[in-house]
Amino acid sequence: MIIQVIAAFFATLFFSIIFNISKNQLLYCGINGAIGWLVYLLTINIDSIIFSTFLGALTISIIAHILSKIRKTPVTVYLIAGIIPLVPGAILYKAIYNIVIQDYDMSTYYGIQAIELACAIAVAVFLVASVTKSPRMKK
Repeated sequence: MIIQVIAAFFATLFFSIIFNISKNQLLYCGINGAIGWLVYLLTINIDSIIFSTFLGALTISIIAHILSKIRKTPVTVYLIAGIIPLVPGAILYKAIYNIVIQDYDMSTYYGIQAIELACAIAVAVFLVASVTKSPRMKK
């Protein structure tokens, strides 16, 4: 598990470099991605992959909003970079691969799973964004 968290840190860090994020923010982006992946790994055995992805994305979104307030930087700097480890790329690959080999049952299974994971990420990000933008929070 430690190796996976370290790998998530570096994956997020290197994607942040590709996204041309300021050098001052790179470490925070990497830590955000690593923490989100850690939450995902800790909850994967408790419930489904969808719920674990939701909790990981929720954690990343909360941390991104906190960091943006503290460091006076846009939320997207930390949010987009931090979400990278949770993006269902391998599952999308399996869906397309099964289309190519004409196994439509498996491609449908993986395609639906990828959509569910993407929706879990989107709902988590939206939930935190809507709570932080509420009138009560602005003081």
